Amino acid sequence: MAWVGGLVVVGVAGGAVAGYVGLVTGALPLDVGIGRRTRPLGPQTVDIAAPREVVFEVIAQPYLGRATRAMREKVQVVERGADMVLAAHHTPVAGGRLTTTTVETVKFSRPERVDFRLVRGPVPAVTESFTLSERGPGTRLVYEGELSTDLWRAGQWWGGMVAPRWEATVAASLAAVRQEAERRSALP
Repeated sequence: MAWVGGLVVVGVAGGAVAGYVGLVTGALPLDVGIGRRTRPLGPQTVDIAAPREVVFEVIAQPYLGRATRAMREKVQVVERGADMVLAAHHTPVAGGRLTTTTVETVKFSRPERVDFRLVRGPVPAVTESFTLSERGPGTRLVYEGELSTDLWRAGQWWGGMVAPRWEATVAASLAAVRQEAERRSALP
């Protein structure tokens, strides 16, 4: 009978690992709607030496236009409308051993705003915005959002694990937007 107890332990451990991997990758979203905690994301501010229209186009291109090969590996448009898309975002996590897939609506208000709303991912709810304002000859891009988790303290702990990685991913995206928009603006 000792082997039965061992099987139970292995089964429980395997289930816990599978649950963790499912949660981290977004394949097993947990949205029970009780004990919801919300925390801010950002703000992150980036000044870009490019006109607002150029910055907006750089942000919108993978969703509304033709994405580069590198962006197609990161963003997959599932459904496209005139000013909104449903897109899957693929982000390496855990040292690249796993990939988180989030599904988000992305709404475009040309040329001043892009809004994101999580549909499926490692947490039950995220809302985010990129706000673009003219700043002299350039653009100020401000990122702000909220991340919500369920299950009181356990969810708060999980949000504390997810939020820094989420914000780091956004910071890398903002840096890439800045670099590309400034490159396009420097072209003759």
